[in-house]
Amino acid sequence: MGSADRHGTSLAVIGAGVRGLGYARRAVAQGARIAAVAEPRREAREDFAAEFQIAPELVFEDAKDLLAGDRVADAVVISSPDDCHAEQAVLAAQRGYPMLLEKPMALSEQDCARIVDAVERAGVVFAVGHVLRYTPYTRVIKELLEAGRIGTIVSVEHLEPVGWWHHAHSYVRGNWRREDESGPMLLTKSCHDIDWLMYIVGESPARVSSFGSLSHFAPAHKPEEATDRCVTCPVERSCAFSAKRLYLDCLGDPLREYWPLSMVTRDLSEAGVLAALEQSPYGRCVYSCDNDVVDHQVVSLEFPSGTTASFTMTAFTPLVHRKTRIFGTRGCLEGDGEYVRLHDFVTDQTEEHRISDRFAGASAADGHGGGDDALVAAFLSAVASGDTSPLISDARTSLAGHRVVWAAESARRSATVVTLDA
Repeated sequence: MGSADRHGTSLAVIGAGVRGLGYARRAVAQGARIAAVAEPRREAREDFAAEFQIAPELVFEDAKDLLAGDRVADAVVISSPDDCHAEQAVLAAQRGYPMLLEKPMALSEQDCARIVDAVERAGVVFAVGHVLRYTPYTRVIKELLEAGRIGTIVSVEHLEPVGWWHHAHSYVRGNWRREDESGPMLLTKSCHDIDWLMYIVGESPARVSSFGSLSHFAPAHKPEEATDRCVTCPVERSCAFSAKRLYLDCLGDPLREYWPLSMVTRDLSEAGVLAALEQSPYGRCVYSCDNDVVDHQVVSLEFPSGTTASFTMTAFTPLVHRKTRIFGTRGCLEGDGEYVRLHDFVTDQTEEHRISDRFAGASAADGHGGGDDALVAAFLSAVASGDTSPLISDARTSLAGHRVVWAAESARRSATVVTLDA
């Protein structure tokens, strides 16, 4: 459906952080209206309400209050902390809200199953924020595969280059650094990628193994002269993970001020950033934090057809697009988010498909290579029409991907190969 068909759809947003704000702005740009917000942080709540001109009676501190009575919007976006998802999604479904739920669905299989049950009982439109499925890059790859251009897929290699500073920001100093407060890295960050591999191959894996650990961001690697804060550290200037360099370099760049700097401070001045780094978790030495999630992991997948896939997540890269190589019986292709190159075994020729520069950025601030915009468009179309065909996955598909993540974590911890039931 075109944007005119979506015009006027009203959304309630639960969670006014970077993801909630990003979804809201994209929805408004596509003709929707933000009618309500729930956010426990006062300043974030007030800024969000002011930006979208939300009536005071529809500005809530607690999501339970937003979801307590009659529906206040046509649909809801849930972009709250991961451990809030299950309770809020179940309640939203019970209230009859079409729902866009940020990934991961929830932190346990039991809670994910509760969401699926509630969504199916209510019969509401439902989407999980697996934005990688929706990128123009993915669409090009799927079209080539479905046209039989490389024959039958035999194996896949997929790399998620998290980015050295992104990992330090989010998974060492930030909100997703501890499993007991969020979840394992493979769930909170890379359930995107496991879901994407299943989408590309067209099957759910039958067997899974995994290896990985927290190898670098630990006290054993702290330089002798280093202090616990970058602002006082004599070796900060030579450290790859300097918080001063990372966050001061964001100043003057609107995208980087939106993310990651907005997570650190609202004062967008040099003095404001330095003051925040004296107190904020984001000013800590990466070797003196309380983090415990892995900084690198490999997952091996075997599908019922015999196709195999390997997935590598690593912190030790630039923050760039995922990189993938797919090997088939008639040809092979490789892609990096900006290009897809296909080599045809019959002609022994290579062809190149370039993705538009409009979708160049890989980060959340850039909209995940066009995936955020496309997911929002699909969700708004489904809400406006009741036709869920624009949505590429459903609740059970998302649950299946999450189950593979938990199987991989079980395999990693137990040093075994885990077999998944159908």
